[in-house]
Amino acid sequence: MKILVTGGAGFIGSHLVDALLSWGHEVIALDNLFIRDNEDNLSQAKGNKNFHFVVGDILNKELVEKLVEKSELIFHLAAIVGVKYVVDNPLLTIRVNVEGTLNILSSAHKYKRKVVIASSSEVYGRNCRVPLGERASRVLGPTWIPRWCYSAAKALDEHLAFAYHQNGLPVSCVRYFNIYGPRINSLGYGTVIANFIRQALKGEPLTVHGDGKQTRSFTYVSDAVEGTILAGMKDEAIGNVFNIGSPLDEISINELAVLIKKLTNSSSPIIHIPYEDYYGSKHEDVPRRCPNINKARKYLGFEPKVRLEEGLVKTIKWCRENWRI
Repeated sequence: MKILVTGGAGFIGSHLVDALLSWGHEVIALDNLFIRDNEDNLSQAKGNKNFHFVVGDILNKELVEKLVEKSELIFHLAAIVGVKYVVDNPLLTIRVNVEGTLNILSSAHKYKRKVVIASSSEVYGRNCRVPLGERASRVLGPTWIPRWCYSAAKALDEHLAFAYHQNGLPVSCVRYFNIYGPRINSLGYGTVIANFIRQALKGEPLTVHGDGKQTRSFTYVSDAVEGTILAGMKDEAIGNVFNIGSPLDEISINELAVLIKKLTNSSSPIIHIPYEDYYGSKHEDVPRRCPNINKARKYLGFEPKVRLEEGLVKTIKWCRENWRI
């Protein structure tokens, strides 16, 4: 197949590109290189004759339409991500995540192309009645808290996707739960793991926000990519949304800091800082977030394979070899 991956130079997108190429597909990666170092993520793909890289923006409607017309399947991952960046740039977050998705969906509908939309566990907001199933209620904070604009934008992406599906577009959505792994970047997905590893390797204090009792379920990137591809290839996925995560290793941020300190053999102290010192005064956190993946198991045959400690060892090794510290 000829496949378009938006955000193809990003952390998850580049792994998705590599996986699709390994299966013999022809892949076009679209990325605006907002994070400049991301182009390094494509070093493996650039040696493949079936790979094409386009530097451009999903807000460029004409470019998007041109690339969608050439493709048979679109994986739409391009977005503004990372809680810190969202909090600092709510207007850009809303515009890119909503208008960019609308450009993808309208072009896909025009040319009758299949689409997978990358969404986020953030759509659940501060609902902590875990494990969270796809039908769980969305519980959001006030509109003047910038964090919730990302949740709202991703939810609107899903609403747009299902509205287009109602009008004949074959589309599905995947909700990622805290993805991490090689190529991790502290500006996007997996920020807390990236920050802890960087601090540990540099011998700096590992900074835990708040009391550190908040818990997350982290998902290794190869598992996330597998779930994403399954959503694109299986007809059963069309018209549905799926949690793509790992419920195996829910862990508190305090415990995560201790584990990363151990795996890096770091002497760094672990300290706690108020949320406002990092995010500013307009921030709210979520006490727990853990997925129910029964739907993805049933319809996609999805099953996460990499446990947290194994994945962290691989991630730390990559960081040691690739980060300039």
